[in-house]
This record gives sequence, structure tokens and C-alpha cells, in this order.
Amino acid sequence: MIISHRHRFIFIAVPKTATHAVRRALREHLGETDEEQVQLFVQKTMPYPEIARIRHGHIRWNECKAAVSPEVWAGYFKFAVVRNPWERFVSYCAFMYRNEQLFQRDPQGTMRAVLDGPEHRQRVVFQPQSEFLCDADGQIMVDFVGRHETLQADYDTICNRIGIPSAPLGRANESEHGPWRNYYDDPLKARVADLYRRDIDCFGYAFD
Repeated sequence: MIISHRHRFIFIAVPKTATHAVRRALREHLGETDEEQVQLFVQKTMPYPEIARIRHGHIRWNECKAAVSPEVWAGYFKFAVVRNPWERFVSYCAFMYRNEQLFQRDPQGTMRAVLDGPEHRQRVVFQPQSEFLCDADGQIMVDFVGRHETLQADYDTICNRIGIPSAPLGRANESEHGPWRNYYDDPLKARVADLYRRDIDCFGYAFD
């Protein structure tokens, strides 16, 4: 998460949605009093004890709202990026087993093992995107939601809104995989849809 008092914005960093590319671009415009929490590539902690103890940079909207002042939450432009849940799941599987190359050797077997493995449910990068951005009724609680599929155009929109110059986004922390649709058969497609049904409903995604 980034909170910029200089430009009056809050960036909610949803896992596996190009957050590190966006962070890196935004950092060039941060002031001395701006705040960031992140633990990959760069280690920074925010000056809010309830946020600092989370020990990673993927802070949910309600955690942020509880930590900052009402004036900051109400007055700052709050934004995030989301991603097609089926594509995001492929990226997660490739990322988690990147060292062993398991996904590259047996992608569908790896995907099924992840779906069957309860340990993955505890990992922040596996959590539904709606957990970071939506309330219990499915209402989106930030002002703007960009999409990984139109990332550069949406980042341009964000920059225009917060008053900083845009720039081409680079790549950071990418998973190694091919076209994500190629990894799915009908049963896998249905299981991932069941897993991330709330994301599909909240953000209007479809497989095709």
C-alpha cells in the first residue's frame, strides 16, 4: 500500500495484479512524508502499528480505513488494480512453484494440487481480490479500479486524476507462463470460477 499526502491518494496493492510495476512508477513522485508498506524488492513499513504488524504490503481497504484519519480516507483518491481471476490463478501457480519448475512441467497437475491444498488458502497472494476492495455486500470501497488487461491506459487515467505525469509501466515480479487460457480444461475452469465467484461477480469478469 502507498499513502501519498503530497498527491492525496491511497494505492491498495492487490496481490498478483502488477502491483510492483505500479509501485515502482509511483515512487518517483512521492514526497518525504508519503508512506509505503512493502516487503518484496524494497522493505518499508508504515507508521501505523496495526498496519506494520501485518508485515506485508497487501493491506485491505478496511484495514487502511481503520488506521488512517477519517479525513484522509474520505478525502484521498483511492485506487487499485484487479485481474481476470482465471489468469491470476495461473500466475499464482507459476509464481509459487517457480523454483521447482513444477508448473512448467505439469501445469494442470500443479493447478489441481493448488486447488486441493488447504495451505494455499492461508497465503495473502491467494486471497480473492474482493477481500481487499469490497465490503460484505460486494460494494467496491475504492474510487477507481483499474484492470490488469488495460493496465497502461488505466494507469494513465490514475496519473491524470492525481496530477502526476504518466510513463510507460515496466515489468516486475512476473510469473513465467504462456497464454493463460491454454492451461484450462472445463473442470479446472469451473473450479476456479467457484473459488473466485465473488471476484467474478464484483468486477464483472468472464473466462472469454
